[in-house]
Amino acid sequence: MTELAGLLPPVSLRRGLSYWLGSYRALTRWHLAGLRMWLMLLTVVQVMTGAGFVLGFALFFDHIPASAALFVSTGVPVINLVVVGLVLGPQLVAQQKLQQSYDFVRALPVPQSAAAVAWYTVCLLAGLPAVAASLLIAEARYGIAFTVSPAIVPAVLLTAFTGTMLGYGLGHAVPNPMVTTLVTELMIFAVFGFAPVVYPPWQLPSWLATLNWWFPFGHMAVIVRAGLTSGMVTGIASSYVTVTAWGIIGVAVSAWALVRRG
Repeated sequence: MTELAGLLPPVSLRRGLSYWLGSYRALTRWHLAGLRMWLMLLTVVQVMTGAGFVLGFALFFDHIPASAALFVSTGVPVINLVVVGLVLGPQLVAQQKLQQSYDFVRALPVPQSAAAVAWYTVCLLAGLPAVAASLLIAEARYGIAFTVSPAIVPAVLLTAFTGTMLGYGLGHAVPNPMVTTLVTELMIFAVFGFAPVVYPPWQLPSWLATLNWWFPFGHMAVIVRAGLTSGMVTGIASSYVTVTAWGIIGVAVSAWALVRRG
């Protein structure tokens, strides 16, 4: 913790853009330094998870249909992008609360917005290698020629942002660390098993497909898929609106929780 204090800008500059940027850079370096071993391990696990999804789904078929292979291959990057912020982030906050270091971290003289953006940056950096690896493995295994467009950039940034902010809000809003851990485990189960991320929504019961329409995960798959393929998905604009709205909800919950504890 003491290393961060030495990285922060001078006390007299605790306002304005320069102080915000200095705090952001310091917090990003602090997160990367403090989690360097965990992030390396997490990147390896993420790559293995992506490879497992991409390759494992083919085992359900004698000859996997091209459409199924494409859905899996373009859905796995969404899981790679959100799992760090949505799952690891709240668990790290819960660990800080158990170790009684949470209040110390909250008391650091940095803007809370800079802290949130720094954590988002770390989550994004942790997810990108797995995204690239998953796409390369899918291309090699199924011979898929992805049609990558500039739309992939906002899709990736927004997907990672919304996943991170939802996890950030959860970690700070739930006071009991055990409850936080249980909720994140439940989200893993829900996102991997019952959200139309690696398969199309029409394979779900109608009531579950309707329920998923109100949540961001299937829409994340839509916007990422739109950046990797051509003509495969529809309703792209409404999916962007839904994912953005959930990102704003995550920011609002985070702000409310931090102000309440402050």
